[in-house]
Amino acid sequence: MNVLASLLVLGLLIFFHEAGHFLAARLQGIRVNGFSIGFGPALFKKEVSGVTYSIRALPLGGFVSFPDDDKESNIPKGDPNLLRNRPIIQRAFVISAGVLANLILAWVVLIGQVTAIGIPSQPEPGVLVMSVQPGLAAESSGLISGDQILSINGLELGEGQQAVQLFVDEIQSAPGKTIQIERIRGKEKTIVRITPQDNLGSGKIGAQLQPNFNSSMKPAKGPNEVLSNADAQFIDLLNRTINGYKGLVTDFRSTSKQLSGPVKIVEIGAQLSEQGISGLVLFAALVSINLAVLNSLPLPLLDGGQMALLLIEGIRGKPVPEKIQIAFVQSGFLLLVGLSLVLIIRDTSQLSIVQELINR
Repeated sequence: MNVLASLLVLGLLIFFHEAGHFLAARLQGIRVNGFSIGFGPALFKKEVSGVTYSIRALPLGGFVSFPDDDKESNIPKGDPNLLRNRPIIQRAFVISAGVLANLILAWVVLIGQVTAIGIPSQPEPGVLVMSVQPGLAAESSGLISGDQILSINGLELGEGQQAVQLFVDEIQSAPGKTIQIERIRGKEKTIVRITPQDNLGSGKIGAQLQPNFNSSMKPAKGPNEVLSNADAQFIDLLNRTINGYKGLVTDFRSTSKQLSGPVKIVEIGAQLSEQGISGLVLFAALVSINLAVLNSLPLPLLDGGQMALLLIEGIRGKPVPEKIQIAFVQSGFLLLVGLSLVLIIRDTSQLSIVQELINR
């Protein structure tokens, strides 16, 4: 059920992203002829009012198609309602609407969580390990998701975000040095030794941390507290996501280990859904923000890549040659499929059930 819930959330997030493009086009009177979830062969399709809706075999995203790209379309090339014949600002809105939809959805979801579930009543001492990266120091030392860390080298961490920052500062200042941390797992308190790896002169253990909030929740006092708490969560998740993608540029070798394919994303969703509706909501918000940031990158096939072509058109005063656009899109599709296959194989091999079969 947890896996099914995470798959459903992923499907809904992709749907909302593509719905953003679709609605932005239709609201401006731009012709649309297709709305698809997934790529490849269609498993299901139905035409309604000239638009073909479909679910496809490769669940790696989705797309909205326009008659502009259909060589068999009977619509005249000079039709003012074709996307390519609209002003750049209108096309930019259509392209960016998917990213905007995901950001708005994440924000609304967080507002709904705070309104319905409440906010954590009080942070407890220490920091909470959310996840660990394979092959790095945190995993090697035996840390796992759910561990609570109270102190580092005898230094009490305190509470809240300050505790997280203190722990991070201590780790970053000790590359290659063995340190001791006090850990609680369940009701057992133990001392764990860990050696941060040297990352350009800064220590790194490969763990995602958050303040150690207890499970009890209190209702928000009013709309202002709802909005301020949801805004804080939204900004924190957005900043973390952006910094993660920045790391792919500044430190690709170690940051690339954090890349997750569909299998790993579903596994993370299943783990978070074990915490109940609050965990599933966090998963939805986090993935929705990730989809927004990822699609903003100026890479082929992504919204950011299309915006880059549009920007070049605005500078040149005329569209990029069609052959170059086709090569750009095709290279992006090959890159996306190839990377997804690599990540699927890697993440599948790391699933606990697979590891058990390998170790037999």
